[in-house]
Amino acid sequence: MDRLDRWLAAQIPALSRGRVQALIKDGHVTQAGRTIVEPNTRVKPAEVYEIVVPEAVPSDVTGEAMPLTVVFEDQSVIVIDKPAGLVVHPAAGHETGTLVNALVAHCGDSLSGIGGVKRPGIVHRLDKDTTGLLVVAKTDEAHQSLSDQFRSHGEDGRLHRAYLALVWGVPVRPKGVIDAALARSTANRTKISVSRHETARHAVTHYEVVETFHGAKPAATVSLLRLVLETGRTHQIRVHLAHIGHPVLGDPVYGTGFKTREAALNDVAQPLVARLRRQALHAEELGFEHPRSGKPKLFKSPLPVDMQRIIDALRAKPAAPVKSKATEKPAAKRSRKS
Repeated sequence: MDRLDRWLAAQIPALSRGRVQALIKDGHVTQAGRTIVEPNTRVKPAEVYEIVVPEAVPSDVTGEAMPLTVVFEDQSVIVIDKPAGLVVHPAAGHETGTLVNALVAHCGDSLSGIGGVKRPGIVHRLDKDTTGLLVVAKTDEAHQSLSDQFRSHGEDGRLHRAYLALVWGVPVRPKGVIDAALARSTANRTKISVSRHETARHAVTHYEVVETFHGAKPAATVSLLRLVLETGRTHQIRVHLAHIGHPVLGDPVYGTGFKTREAALNDVAQPLVARLRRQALHAEELGFEHPRSGKPKLFKSPLPVDMQRIIDALRAKPAAPVKSKATEKPAAKRSRKS
């Protein structure tokens, strides 16, 4: 005999097991006129259960009208191209002005309720100053499906996440895998670090060198990397790249030791990197299985302007020195045959 909460969740895919448990405890499930309040009640053959799902209540998050770059939206999900500086979820110090505040205003009544509340379902996040693609659930069904896909970290082929990053130096191998467990730093609780502690979480990042920019000095070498996540830990890419000695340009937390290298860059790139004031990391590709149709969806975001300008500047060759008129030689004349 199966548990009631597990059995009901299997019968109603649109509801998560956690949501079903809450409905049972709140007295919304009956059997033969008797209210059931224990989620672990055993289901017996031929029994009929009735579940009443109340209307979703409004979110306690205040909606704020903010400009959003919407890449895709339907009744189940919304895909956003997030700019730098936008915090995803309200938290201490960021109670307003977040992506969730913007989505509450943007989606309005199209939010059918996540866990009984009309709110957007955040299934993954990007750091405040990381740009790029992010998918958000609008229904309980979508939230459950996307959460399951992100938990599997792409092992079943449904989820795909790829990033672009500008890093200092160039890795020894053009392709590689960084397999290093991560944990909260014991020295600074706001940072993540590579750790062998038993509480450290498995973390794997695949990288490939897309392009290398060699400056006049070795310290000025910068590489553009493409990174594919096998797991999705907090600050994973930033910590992994710093761990192998190639931190992300502009990273204010994990790349501070490389700040002096900016002076070695060419005259065009140097001020652009100095003004960056964020990590040069961009979530370029996002693929997932659509929660309702089951069809694969793949989205791609162009590099943000600040990163593209740095790349253009790094590609530019220094101008040839201009010769003075006193030393300039006249060009040789060429005769033309008629």
